[in-house]
Amino acid sequence: MEYEQILYEVKDRILTITLNRPDRLNAFNGKMRGELIDAFKQSNADDNVRAIIVTGAGRAFCAGADLGAGAETFNYDEREDRLDRETRRDGGGRLTLQIFESVKPVIAAINGPAVGVGITMTLAMDIRIAAYNSRFGFVFSRRGVIPEACSTWFLPRIVGISQALEWVFSGRVFSAQEALQRGLVRSLHTPGDLLPSAEIIAREIADNASAISVALSRQLMWRMLGTDHPMEAHKIESRGIYSTGKSDDAREGVTSFLEKRKPEFKNKPSTDMPEFFPWWSERFFE
Repeated sequence: MEYEQILYEVKDRILTITLNRPDRLNAFNGKMRGELIDAFKQSNADDNVRAIIVTGAGRAFCAGADLGAGAETFNYDEREDRLDRETRRDGGGRLTLQIFESVKPVIAAINGPAVGVGITMTLAMDIRIAAYNSRFGFVFSRRGVIPEACSTWFLPRIVGISQALEWVFSGRVFSAQEALQRGLVRSLHTPGDLLPSAEIIAREIADNASAISVALSRQLMWRMLGTDHPMEAHKIESRGIYSTGKSDDAREGVTSFLEKRKPEFKNKPSTDMPEFFPWWSERFFE
């Protein structure tokens, strides 16, 4: 698939996806959604991608939904996209569900304003860092709609239910400093330091960690958020430890540690995931 509204660049095992509509502050539309979904599917299948960074071109990360359709922007019956009209599925949710399925760690490098879907799309990502001048807003109540992109599942798990409700009820736009204080983002950076800082995080993973271990750990962490007892984690972790413990990566991890050298992990998510993966049943939209 050729991309028109995003950039897709793999360098030294780190994929950088850039939202690329700077003239529209990277406003989200159906085409961008489709390209992002395809990009995350492509990255899942590419063993040369060990970590993903998502950022925006120009002065914004993403200004939210493109309001070019005016008052009918959120009216599915008026959408040009046939799939949207027929399924009545939220496009932001389709994207975050695809990110949720990723076996690669995802870092959001939020370089400017991120409101509406511009911030909710990042909630399915694993680490968020931001520029000092970034601003955030879950502005749905001020547009007469509700939160989307599965954010009612993600946001309370990240910042707690009380803070999530305050931001969603008011719809106010808030500062990067508040986002940091409330745990929405990991750290703040100058604009020039933002991407290099994201790359440092990605490089630490890409250069030192087993791709299989990272893939399984990512899915374990996210999916265990919804279980009702630690026994559910124990069941899957036991299968995972048994499987990975006899793998070439486990042997290399121990040997490299004893030999005081950097590990050279060879196992690949595309071919070497344990036989029990995935351990969950696919969920369908009804």
